Amino acid sequence: MTLFLICAAVDQPCAQDRYPAQAIEMVVTFGPGGGLDTMARRLAQLLEPLLNGSLFVTNVVGASGNSGLTKLLNNPADGYTIATLSSFTISAWASGIGYARPEDFIVLGTPQESPSMLFVPFDSQFKTFLQLLEFARANPGRLKVATAGSGTNDDITLRYFTGLGYRMANVPYAKPADRYASPFRKRTHAIYEEPGDVADLLAKSRLRPLVVFDRRRHPAFPDIPASTELGFDLIGLTNTRMLVARSGTPAEVVAILAAAIERALATPEWRKHCDETFSCTTNYALDEAKERIKEVFEARQEYLKHLGSGAN
Repeated sequence: MTLFLICAAVDQPCAQDRYPAQAIEMVVTFGPGGGLDTMARRLAQLLEPLLNGSLFVTNVVGASGNSGLTKLLNNPADGYTIATLSSFTISAWASGIGYARPEDFIVLGTPQESPSMLFVPFDSQFKTFLQLLEFARANPGRLKVATAGSGTNDDITLRYFTGLGYRMANVPYAKPADRYASPFRKRTHAIYEEPGDVADLLAKSRLRPLVVFDRRRHPAFPDIPASTELGFDLIGLTNTRMLVARSGTPAEVVAILAAAIERALATPEWRKHCDETFSCTTNYALDEAKERIKEVFEARQEYLKHLGSGAN
């Protein structure tokens, strides 16, 4: 790939300022071992030869992904710190968690997108989603669901069902591994998650999906109903995962990073990874991706505006 040369001044040799001239830090905004972490680390490996430079991954957890974004926003807008951004964190902004907003970021790429699902242990007493909801209605607050945190898609979904009379307890876990283990340790009854993040548990028949929170069934799970077909108009909560830089990052640097990510997402190695995680998506153009952040933010705001009254 031909790299752009960035000159600090016209009388300085451009070669000494070629980007990247030092290691790039990729901040993962949720804990190690989860789908976002796996995505970032796989991409970092693919990006290094394309950028002819090194990347290192740092997990900064807390505040539904906002702690990591704070680190990004506190660093210079020079392209040497980039971060993950997921719809879960954008939902948290709409819920009043974190101070970041869509205009604070430049999207470099959109590696993954997937609807969320509700999973239970394979030997769970709940064989269908409607059975689980019946228990929740008869036992308000007793049914515990492991989630990624307050204000996220998970939280919005549980609040939606609470408004309909199915009150479930939100049990947040900052570390994905703790979240995945929670139902087997009898701390929760179910997990709200994307299928790719628990693919190993599904392959080993340790977890079983009950519902897809979307308007249509997931092609990899054709026997699992979508929430819409069960009468719940819960749509638009797909989890989109992006890589972002700070607003103000030089256009030349953004172009280099975006081109490298585009090439990484086209490699056979990445296509295999996204097939295995049920999360393949078309990489948004940069302008489209920026609009996607706004769309997600505004959609979550709309949900939350109505959740207080129990309506969708």
